[in-house]
Amino acid sequence: MLRLEGKVAIITGAAQGMGEAHARRFVAEGAKVVLTDLNEKGGQALADGLGENALFVRHDVSVEDEWKRVVETAECKFGSVNILVNNAGIIGPLADAEALSLSDYNFVCSVNQTSVMLGMKAVIPSMLASGGGSIVNVSSISGIVAIVGTPNLAYAASKFAIRGMTKQVAVEYGMKGIRVNSVHPGYIRTPMMVAATDEDGGGAAAAIPLGRFGEPEEVANLVVFLASDESSFITATEHIIDGGMTAI
Repeated sequence: MLRLEGKVAIITGAAQGMGEAHARRFVAEGAKVVLTDLNEKGGQALADGLGENALFVRHDVSVEDEWKRVVETAECKFGSVNILVNNAGIIGPLADAEALSLSDYNFVCSVNQTSVMLGMKAVIPSMLASGGGSIVNVSSISGIVAIVGTPNLAYAASKFAIRGMTKQVAVEYGMKGIRVNSVHPGYIRTPMMVAATDEDGGGAAAAIPLGRFGEPEEVANLVVFLASDESSFITATEHIIDGGMTAI
């Protein structure tokens, strides 16, 4: 039996990078998946390639009404939602705290943090209707530790906030069959990482005990596990996938 057979999932930020890897694995494991992103061309091409069990919806994750539309679309097309992967996120401008503008701070938090709250709020009624579900909130090792040499207060604030929201919703809805976990990737070779640094991640591999960057597919392995019934007794927990970087 496929690991996600019979499940209906929403994955945000699914047009490229880790979101794309999650979407590919979910469909391969038997899930019906609604992929969302602002990148219409990339998202639609991916959904078309994945076949009848994938549907793309253009989606601004920071807008509450758009979340309502996404959940309604998922329910209409595939049925009640069992899985939400809050994957969408941005790095934002790299700036010391004294130089960070309030508008930049709020923008990063709206995409990385507020969207997670909106997503959970929107999907919980659908999960309750289907008897429960799994929410996977993608944070970062920047939600576990401060990163030396990376002046990005807004990013750190938003990623630490995901940890707290994950735990709070997990304890509120655990008795109702909804599990909530956070995933904290380190340096993963995605288009966003390359754009923010370079093909070598700014030389960051030297600080990783495994001596290399992670690949999106490796993060997808973890996300599939947390979304599946294999992780049925795991909730309110941080799952770090960083090649050992935060151990140093």
